[in-house]
This record gives sequence, structure tokens and C-alpha cells, in this order.
Amino acid sequence: MKADQHPPKPQRRVYPDELKQEAVQMLLDGHSAPSVARNLGIRHTSLLYRWKAEALGQQGQVASTLEARVRQLEEHLRRTERERDILKKALAIFSQAT
Repeated sequence: MKADQHPPKPQRRVYPDELKQEAVQMLLDGHSAPSVARNLGIRHTSLLYRWKAEALGQQGQVASTLEARVRQLEEHLRRTERERDILKKALAIFSQAT
């Protein structure tokens, strides 16, 4: 090989969007990046992390809205549980009086 010639670059592989979505979902479901890459035939785990970041970035506004709603519902649940506990204690007190 001559000094001015470079070896040919390997072809860049293009992955379908469905495969990217499936890979990201597997990561979000708790599978490790190496196992997802191995199962789906992806050479580098860095691709998975990039796809995950892109997917979460696209869903960022929706995700933050959902997280705020979850926090609001959890607060409501805690308040309702406290009210229930107070009513249970009141019922126990009033049932002893008779």
C-alpha cells in the first residue's frame, strides 16, 4: 500500500427507527446496554446511549409534565392516607365509648 493511500473506511450501518425505539425501550426496562447490543446485533453500546438521550430529549417536555403530575398525585395520596388514619383513630375512640 502506498503512503498516500488510506485503507477504505468501513460502511456506516444505518439502523431502522423501530430497532432504535426497541433498544431504547429495553434500556428503560432495565436491561443492560451490553446485553441489548448483543441481542439486537448492535456493535457499540455508545449508540444505545446516544439513542436513549435523543429519545429522552424528544420526550423531555412530556416527561417533565408527567413527573409533575405524578408528584402532585403522590402528595394527594399522602394527604388522603393521613385523613384515613385520622378517621380510623376517631372510629376506634368512638366505638370504645359505647
